[in-house]
Amino acid sequence: MKLFSRKNKPEAATGEQVVLLINGMHCTSCGLLIDDELEDLPGVRSATTDVRAGRSVVRLEDGAGIDTAALVAAVEAAGDYTARIAG
Repeated sequence: MKLFSRKNKPEAATGEQVVLLINGMHCTSCGLLIDDELEDLPGVRSATTDVRAGRSVVRLEDGAGIDTAALVAAVEAAGDYTARIAG
């Protein structure tokens, strides 16, 4: 029985990854909600959000030319969060 809504996509060791710095999260549910929003985007293989660290690691499908602005927009659409690309 699945107890939460995170999609159980296999984590890949290959493929590009993007790290987002996120403000406004206060609980584990915030992280799960953000993961779901990011994983709904085409070209996203998985998203793993760490609420304590205030970041999300997004793994992309091989060859996915995703616009990083779309990642930021997805986080901000999930709720009262702000996001930016790390680095």
